[in-house]
Amino acid sequence: MSLFKYVTSKTFFTQLAIAIAIVVVFTFIVIQLLAFRTNHGQEIKVPDLSKMKLEVAEEKLNDLNLNIFLLDTVEYNADYPPFSILEQDPKAGSFVKDGRKVYVKLNAGEFTEITIPEFKDKTFRQISATIKSLTLKEGKITYKPHIAKDVVLQIYQNGRRLRAGDKVKKNSTLDFVLGDGKEVFNEDTFSSEEPADTLAPVEETQPEEFKQGDDGL
Repeated sequence: MSLFKYVTSKTFFTQLAIAIAIVVVFTFIVIQLLAFRTNHGQEIKVPDLSKMKLEVAEEKLNDLNLNIFLLDTVEYNADYPPFSILEQDPKAGSFVKDGRKVYVKLNAGEFTEITIPEFKDKTFRQISATIKSLTLKEGKITYKPHIAKDVVLQIYQNGRRLRAGDKVKKNSTLDFVLGDGKEVFNEDTFSSEEPADTLAPVEETQPEEFKQGDDGL
């Protein structure tokens, strides 16, 4: 049989139709497999991982066929449990494709430590600015007889006396003992005797320069 007769025969067209059908079916199957692998047209809602431990969040994301990736540990935030998730990307409520990575940052385990600065011969106003810049808080202020007004004599935390170079946790509250400026020079005022390492209970007062008068500050 000649080629011309073959390509115009019924047998050729039958075999051509079968070949085309096979190609169409194969193409359809491949498209369906790709759609299944990529969840074409389907999206997953990212859950809120805030305050979760890393292991719990990882299990939750695995159930949704999502992956977790730890970026960093950030500075301690007292509003979150230690070593819990503080930030996530994508945000909770976002819609992502199957297999997407969710990037998280963990809360540190505790506040960082702050070194108490040198406060000898400094006034409360001077040391107050430094204390605030170090993210420490001002607590009770009391006075004791001394020739210099508002000079910082001692600093305490929870009744424990602190010295320059000692370390406290960030966000700690410090109590101050200041000079009242009413003492006249005498040997007792400038005695070399060390003050006690614990703070005796005294009436709380405020420096006169920070008190409110009848007309305000």
